[in-house]
Amino acid sequence: MECLDTIQAYAFRSIGFGERLLPRTDFTLCQQFTLIGSGMIWNVYFGVVALLSGFFLATAVALGKAARNPVIRKASEWFIFLFRGSPLFIQFFFAYFFFLSLKSQYDFFDPFTAAWLGALIVLFLNTSAYTGEIFYGALQSIPKGDTEAADAYGLSGWSRFRHVIWPTMLRLAWPAYTNEAIFLFHSTTLVFFSGFPAWGQKGDALYYASFFADKTFNPFVPYPILAFYFILLTLVIIGIMGRIGRRLNSHLPQDAKRPKFRFRPQIIR
Repeated sequence: MECLDTIQAYAFRSIGFGERLLPRTDFTLCQQFTLIGSGMIWNVYFGVVALLSGFFLATAVALGKAARNPVIRKASEWFIFLFRGSPLFIQFFFAYFFFLSLKSQYDFFDPFTAAWLGALIVLFLNTSAYTGEIFYGALQSIPKGDTEAADAYGLSGWSRFRHVIWPTMLRLAWPAYTNEAIFLFHSTTLVFFSGFPAWGQKGDALYYASFFADKTFNPFVPYPILAFYFILLTLVIIGIMGRIGRRLNSHLPQDAKRPKFRFRPQIIR
């Protein structure tokens, strides 16, 4: 019952519901699991929103890099180069002080200095650049026969892109895109170390793991708990992305099941 009370008190503390004060002494394993799990709400929020919104920008960037117009092509290339070439940690700091300077002049930018929006924008742009390069590589790898078949059927413009180019691009890029999705969720832990503050001690999972490590002088309990949560999250991502990947490849012929090995002494030497 004591653990259930702890879950009830701290399960949603990271988003402002439940006990306001953190535990002070006699830290239990249940408290650590509950509070670190509560902080995972923010990590999932950053990852899901950045991944879904970045998917569409990445598609536009990939098409821009493959465009014939030199202005659009160069703009896409420099966008990818900028966010892939600089460390994500530095991007967080630069964005925070940039939004802070804008806030001093315009009140409109006040929410941008908070992690829920400012850090999210950085993750959104970063994953868009990495995914855009992945999608561009997939665009360049589309078999010529697919586009020739589309031309033979009289498809052009949007219809050609929607029914042939885009599905084939996703199918080719999906394994690498799955790795990018996993990397993005892991990168959300950097928000705690960035300039974006954890308002009212309502931080992410790493914030609470660091809190327990500092209070107990024992990092070998909270950080493995944090790793455990991220391993579970990674398994969920692999499951969801794998299911989508099978859907994208459902029209392709599936490999026939291999016959089971049968023990035949007469042919074994």
